[in-house]
Amino acid sequence: MRMSEFFDAFEISPLSVVGPDTVAPEPFRGIYAMPMFVTVRTHDLVASTDFWVRGLGFIELFSVPEQVVHLRRWAFQDVLLVPADVNAPAPEQPSMHVAFSAVLSQLDGLVERCDALLPGSASAPSDTSWSTREVTVTTPEGVQVVMTAARAIDPESPEGRALATSGIVAPSARAEGDNGAHD
Repeated sequence: MRMSEFFDAFEISPLSVVGPDTVAPEPFRGIYAMPMFVTVRTHDLVASTDFWVRGLGFIELFSVPEQVVHLRRWAFQDVLLVPADVNAPAPEQPSMHVAFSAVLSQLDGLVERCDALLPGSASAPSDTSWSTREVTVTTPEGVQVVMTAARAIDPESPEGRALATSGIVAPSARAEGDNGAHD
C-alpha cells in the first residue's frame, strides 16, 4: 500500500504543523480515555517521577502514593509509573523502547537536562533518513525513550527523492493525488 492511499489527519495530532520552526504545545491536562499508554515499572517512584518530569518534560497529571504516577507531555503521550516487584532485579539492558514526538527546539535542552540528572543518559541528536532528528535517553528504570522531531524535507534532495519513491511526498511538492486532498 502506498502512502498516497492515506490522507493527512494532522488535526487530531498535538502538532498540526511540523517543521523546523514548530512550537511545542503546552502539556495537555485534559482527561480522556487513553488510546495508548506505556507502563513503566520502577524501584523508586520518586526518583523516576523526578527524571521523567525534570529531564523529559512530562507533567505529573495524577498520582496515588506508592501505587501509580500518571505522567503526560502532550495529548496521547501518557506514561504510568508503577512500583516494580521488590524481588525483581533491575534490568541490565533496556527493558523497553518507546518513542515520543518532540519539536527540534526541545532536543538540545532535553539532552542537557537528562545528562545533568543522570550523566550519560542521553545521546547527541542524530538525523534519520526519514527526515527526523532523534535523541535517545535511557531512564533510571532502563527504558530507552526516543524523542523524535520532524525536520523539513527538501523535495529535491536525495532524502526527499528517496521518501517520494516510497510514497511520502514533501508538502511543498505534492500534486493532486499525492497524499493531498481526498474526497
